[in-house]
Amino acid sequence: MSVMLSAAGSLRWFRDALAPGVEFEDLVAEAADVPAGSDGLLFLPYLSGERSPHPDPLARGAFVGLTLGHERRHMTRAVLEGVAFGLRDGLDLMTSAGMTPAGQIRASGGGTASALWRQILADVLGTELATVETTEGAAFGAALLAGVGADWWRTVDAATEAVVRVRPVAAPGPDAPAYAERHAVYRELYPALAPTFPRL
Repeated sequence: MSVMLSAAGSLRWFRDALAPGVEFEDLVAEAADVPAGSDGLLFLPYLSGERSPHPDPLARGAFVGLTLGHERRHMTRAVLEGVAFGLRDGLDLMTSAGMTPAGQIRASGGGTASALWRQILADVLGTELATVETTEGAAFGAALLAGVGADWWRTVDAATEAVVRVRPVAAPGPDAPAYAERHAVYRELYPALAPTFPRL
């Protein structure tokens, strides 16, 4: 299991702090014009500390690589990419522990409403991304497990076959190699900044 403490919450924080009143759709639409890699800008999404792969309650968020050439649209895209990189770190942690690499990843939640974010996730995770017809993935899964426990379905597989509807929405595209390079740089940032976090 991998847990990220500020995924879609990172975009909400960014919007509320730097673009109050702007609709999420409009904010993300601006970012669609920025090339993969946000013109050298990276975002660490550790706004509430972190759990995977860095179990560090003192971890902090950061924009790294800001220049005079960056605008809000670059920062928005960097937030989307930074969350995707954080999720990739968690996926890498699970596969290094022996999990079979996934041929498809199913996603739920508010962030999956964005076509741009879904594509970034598919590119960064290196696999097809599918959405399910619920915004409450964890609660929905818990309800299915309760249904199995109450004998509404005989098995978890039977419950998911009966109720879960999956729609493939994105596959890795031409930006995937660029994201692999950016992720390598992203992974160097936590070890470099971690010694400063307890002093902040």
